[in-house]
Amino acid sequence: MIIRKRDVSEFDFHGLKIREYLAGSDEKSSFAVIEVPAGASHQLSWSKRSDKYYYIANGSIEFTIEGAPSTLDRGDFCIIRQGEKFIYANNSGKPATIVLVHTPSFMIDGEVFE
Repeated sequence: MIIRKRDVSEFDFHGLKIREYLAGSDEKSSFAVIEVPAGASHQLSWSKRSDKYYYIANGSIEFTIEGAPSTLDRGDFCIIRQGEKFIYANNSGKPATIVLVHTPSFMIDGEVFE
């Protein structure tokens, strides 16, 4: 299967620009690319369904997982296990890009936003 960027619609999620490459598919995992503008953040949340695998493709993002903050830079990676509370923010002043894989695949009703 090949999916081209030009064939994937971008949507806004609270200031984050997301391209979900496998939306609506029956794949076991989902794959998204997230553009995180300077100053943007993802609200405190956790998943009832999936583990999340984040790779920092460009820039710098501060993740707080279960209350423990860490700054991740280009090339860094983190895993957020199902049920772990997390938040992230781009405090760097420059745009950042994150690659996200959900396993099993993303379903909005499997996510809890606080």
